[in-house]
Amino acid sequence: MFSYEMFICVLAIACLLEIPRGTAAASCEPIRIPMCRTMPWNMTKMPNHLHHSTQANAVLAIEQFEGLLGTQCSPDLLFFLCAMYAPICTIDFQHDPIKPCKSVCERAKCGCEPVMKKYNHTWPESLACEELPVYDRGVCISPEAIVKAEGPDNPYYQDPSKCNPEGNPDFPMDSHNVNCKAANDRCKCKSVKLVQKTYSKNNYNYVIRARVKEIKTRNHDLSAIVEVIDVLKSSLVNIPRDTITLYYNSGCLCPPLVANEEYIIMGYENKERSRLLLLDGSIAQKWKDKMGRKVKRWDRERDRANPGGSNTRQSRR
Repeated sequence: MFSYEMFICVLAIACLLEIPRGTAAASCEPIRIPMCRTMPWNMTKMPNHLHHSTQANAVLAIEQFEGLLGTQCSPDLLFFLCAMYAPICTIDFQHDPIKPCKSVCERAKCGCEPVMKKYNHTWPESLACEELPVYDRGVCISPEAIVKAEGPDNPYYQDPSKCNPEGNPDFPMDSHNVNCKAANDRCKCKSVKLVQKTYSKNNYNYVIRARVKEIKTRNHDLSAIVEVIDVLKSSLVNIPRDTITLYYNSGCLCPPLVANEEYIIMGYENKERSRLLLLDGSIAQKWKDKMGRKVKRWDRERDRANPGGSNTRQSRR
């Protein structure tokens, strides 16, 4: 006997069969997430990279970061969050929304995870930087890579004249392209004065005397190959008096290093990956004997002031 339930099933199947191919994937839609309306794109697509099916669901999720945004822990945080929760949608990338670059995530995480840890939180696994693509043309977006025809009036504009003329003029500019620099000087290094107050406040994991052998770029990631002459301070990562690698956290050569020069270098570490890092706030200055003596004196004074303290410093990712 033909039941009412069977009728409903047949009707549902008939409706599904009427759906044209290609409509299963939603098209671009205007951004309705208030926090993301300042982004240099105004169209997005659901589901997003966090699998939210609607913008209404995404709003509820992204609002949990309002407090963290209020700390201004990273200028890249809002861009990164919006690129994840309200990904840019274009005609060419409707089926596969573009993800933010790994470097954008790492910069946001580097600045904000220490703040989160103060409140017993860690960087969410759903926003893992390791899952994101390294910069490559048409693969991911970053603030530095967004170029508009309006030119210098647009804060994301990149001046092509500031690129190395030997570079590829068709290659979009990103902070990973060390031969290019944005009009807002994103890669202009901040000067960090080496004084006792800065040294104590920044709580460096390592301090070494080293000669720079080479600056390397691999998959648009920067690193410095140095020969360690002396270890003035170390923490959890072993530092041999040998040739080692220091890893920059972004495509900016900050602090700047020059091959064949000798420096005093102060930075942080990633204990899990046994890496020595050069992050925002790290110091690299031309070596002078008096600098080494100052650091040793500052450490002695700190140890006298905190006799029960440990010499082991907390590592930074």
